[in-house]
Amino acid sequence: MVNIRPATIADLHSITEIYNEAILNTAATFYYEPLSYESQATWFNWHGNKYPIIVAESNGAVVGWAALNKFSDRQGYDHTGEISFYVHHEWRGKGIGSDLLQMLTLESEEAGFHTIISRISDGNDVSIHLHEKLGYKLIGTMKEAGLKFDKWWDVHLLQIVFKPE
Repeated sequence: MVNIRPATIADLHSITEIYNEAILNTAATFYYEPLSYESQATWFNWHGNKYPIIVAESNGAVVGWAALNKFSDRQGYDHTGEISFYVHHEWRGKGIGSDLLQMLTLESEEAGFHTIISRISDGNDVSIHLHEKLGYKLIGTMKEAGLKFDKWWDVHLLQIVFKPE
């Protein structure tokens, strides 16, 4: 059984470990080098109530996490967030990513966000499907926007609008 709950600073080592595995082995993020606990602590402490971080936990172990991030520093984007989520490689394919995305999307709407954006690297069809299942729409593709593993990657933009005009 997996429980989704708000993240605490005690979860940060697991969050960092999961993210660093994705950094080293996937094109889901365009960092090249693993991040330090200290840099992740700064990231974690910045989030707070408006930009929540949640974790999926099984038998006391964090097996995935999701975060709502600021889309831009420009004030006109204050009601737009960007979502990201990562699942421990041994737990992928068990519905955890779907649960995290669904929970954080609902929390974003309840927090008053107007729209949420997600950037997904080409080839991550599972993530695109999870987003579309929850009502996110493909709004465009940035061609060759990221370089990783000596390859240029297209990045798909997906969006959900909570209160369409």
